Amino acid sequence: MHPSSRPSADGLPDPEFQPGFYEGVLSKRLVAWGIDLVIVGVMVGGAVLATAFVGLLLLPLLWIVLDSAYRIVTLANRSATLGMRLMGIELRDRHGRRFDLAMAGLHTMGYVLSFGMAPLQVISVVLMLTSARAQGLTDHVLGSAAINRPSEQF
Repeated sequence: MHPSSRPSADGLPDPEFQPGFYEGVLSKRLVAWGIDLVIVGVMVGGAVLATAFVGLLLLPLLWIVLDSAYRIVTLANRSATLGMRLMGIELRDRHGRRFDLAMAGLHTMGYVLSFGMAPLQVISVVLMLTSARAQGLTDHVLGSAAINRPSEQF
């Protein structure tokens, strides 16, 4: 077996032998997050208008609900949000498989919890900057990782 095709023990591509799966993923995740932020912002804006501005009274809750629904649906569908798809990355579970509905829900719950508590945000960013797979806190807990979409997926 060629070293570059050697799988890691946990099913995810090995960053040492398959670095192409992780090259630029951190910056792509940041841009994807920005794209997703705009998409959810438009959804929230539409909901506020549809409720004749009553949605403004519950804006944080409205944002969390719509953001969570968006993330769960898109992650369960193709293991990537629309922003991630545009950036050519996707999330994989600890076995290297695409997310199913349960994993999409768990990842979204971790994402929401991390954003709800500033110390968790800091820990997540530090982990992304220092881990070989650029995994955030939720990724570490679930064993998931963002990778560059394999070429056969294009």
